[in-house]
Order: sequence, then C-alpha cells, then structure tokens
Amino acid sequence: MYLKSLELLQFKNHEKTRMDFSPQINCFTGLNGSGKTNILDGIHYLSLTKSAVQSSDSLNVQHEHGFFAIKGQFEIEAKPLEVRCTFELGKKKQIWQNGKALDKISEHVGLIPLVLIAPDDTELIKGGSEGRRKFFDGLLSQLDRNYLNQLIRYHHFLKQRNALLKQFAETGRRDLTLLDSYDQEMIQLSRLIAQRRLELMTELAPMLQEHYAEISQGQETVTVNYETEALRDEFDSYFHSLRKKDFITKNSNAGIHKDDFQFLIGEHPIRKIGSQGQQKSFIISLKLAQFQIFEQDKGEKPLLLLDDIFDKLDDIRIAQLMQLISNHTFGQIFLTDARPERSHSILTKLNSEVFFFGVENGVVATH
Repeated sequence: MYLKSLELLQFKNHEKTRMDFSPQINCFTGLNGSGKTNILDGIHYLSLTKSAVQSSDSLNVQHEHGFFAIKGQFEIEAKPLEVRCTFELGKKKQIWQNGKALDKISEHVGLIPLVLIAPDDTELIKGGSEGRRKFFDGLLSQLDRNYLNQLIRYHHFLKQRNALLKQFAETGRRDLTLLDSYDQEMIQLSRLIAQRRLELMTELAPMLQEHYAEISQGQETVTVNYETEALRDEFDSYFHSLRKKDFITKNSNAGIHKDDFQFLIGEHPIRKIGSQGQQKSFIISLKLAQFQIFEQDKGEKPLLLLDDIFDKLDDIRIAQLMQLISNHTFGQIFLTDARPERSHSILTKLNSEVFFFGVENGVVATH
C-alpha cells in the first residue's frame, strides 16, 4: 500500500499543491510555518477523515475561501484507489472513494492505516487522560470497525444523558425512566469497550517493551496500565451509586469516558520520574508498537508520518530509528525537517529511494 500522489486545494496555506511520491521515503524541508506539517495533515485527513492538529474542519479552510479539497491516489493490494475529502463552510464534510460519496464518514476509517509521530506527542505523557483515551481509541478504531461503531454509539448516549441531566436541573422535573434507558446502554457499551481496550493492552505490552529496548538501549521495563471501573463485577451498582453526584454536577461521572492509561517505567509513572530521553523513547516505542499491530492485523505496512523528528531526538535515537528505516522495517514514509542539509545528510546514506520537496509559503518544489 502506498500514496502515489496528493493534491491540496485551499487547504491551510496551500492554495493549489500537487505532488507525486516515492513509495519509500518522502522528505519535506522548509522553514517553520512554510506548510510542511500541513502536507502531513492532508495525508492524515485521507486516512482518518480528520486533522491531527485542528479539532474544527473550518479552521483548515484557507483564509478568504469557502472550502477545501484534498485528493490522494493510492495503490492498495495492486489496485488503484482515489480518496477525496471535501469540506465547505456551513456544510458537512464528505469522503469520496473512487468518485462515490460515502454515506457515513466512519466507513472509511481503517482502510488506509496510518501512524503519526509528531513533536507534541509527549503530551500523551504530560497531558490529561482525554488525550490518552483519544490515542488508543484512534488506534482501535482503525483496527476494529465494530469498536468504532460502539464508541460512536456510546458518545451519542453520553451526550444525550448529559443534556437530560441539565434539563432536570433547569426544569426541576426528572424523567427517571428515560434516564434508566440511557444508563442501561452506557453500562453495556462501557463493558464492551473496556474489554476491547484491555485486550489491546495485552497485545501491546511485549511490542512496547521490545521497541523501547531498541530505541533507548535501556534495560528498564515499560508498560501501560489500563485504569477502568467498567470491568468490575459490580459496575452496574457503581454506575448507579453516582447518580446523586450526576444530578449535582449535571454530568455523567461513570463510564469509559473516565478511563485512563498510566504509562509506567518500572513500577512508577514515567511522567513523574522519567527523563526527557526516556519519555521520548517511550512515545516512539508506543508508536512503533502501533505500527506493528496495524501491520499484523492488516497484512500490510501502514503509512508512517514523522513530523520534525530530527529536532526532537538525540543522535543515538536518530541512528536507531534510521537503522530500522534502512532495514525496510517500514513501508512508505513521509517526514519533515526545517534543516534541509541535515535531512539530506542522514537520508541519502540509506539504502532507499528518497524524494525531497522544498516547501515555502505553501508552494512545493521538487529537488
């Protein structure tokens, strides 16, 4: 599987950009703010139907324009696939496969697996639980269509339940029969989702440890501890025991939206005791484990996007990562670098075909 070409129209700072790619390594160089990361984000849209950077599609429309369009020509299992993503202000986003618009955008997720390693990934360690849930939910959604549908359904009922709790507070009247029906759905879906998350942790653990040892050359044990109430035998009674609190806070205080994933080095949170190098190594190892899981499940290598990776790693870790690339561990790679001389020096030594693209103010030149 690889991306043969990409077209961006009125997407962020790219008014009209078209590129043809190598099936191996593609490197975008240019100053910060030139539009390198925006190219990676366009590829992210074609895989996951959304931006890796902005939560709102409207923020990705170029200034003074009313829409954006992204088009990619892929080859999957020796068959051509054209994917198009379009968004017009005030309307719904659409995904097209070979000229046919999909009824549900979620139908596309998982078709083109993708792994992104980006500068702010350490926020998975330093930030709140929501970011960690989003990461693992994104991973599972690309693997398991049933999981994605359950997650969408869960968040629908969560939104409905929270709106109902606010309505209770505003009117002073409580429809407990309707509340019970939402509770039943959320309890059942929480159990199913939590079980799948736990299965992923079991699969992930040995891969994470193996890659951490490769990247960091360290002897520490690293793992992810999944924290949830949903797999307790008495989860039903626990869920209902928080109803009084729900009425006060006007929010649902139990369910898988409260889960967390604790990243550990040894038996301690890496957020508290891990050095900067250990934290970077952990995140890259986590993403490489994600890559390995996708490859095993899909039978092909996902796209790998490396954003500003050379600035964030020391020479030893860069060497370890380049060794993996040189061994053709990965499939098609897209990476960015603000210093063209550095990326040329590193990448031209590899036994791979490399295409270099210079990016300046949303304009791309091949060199």
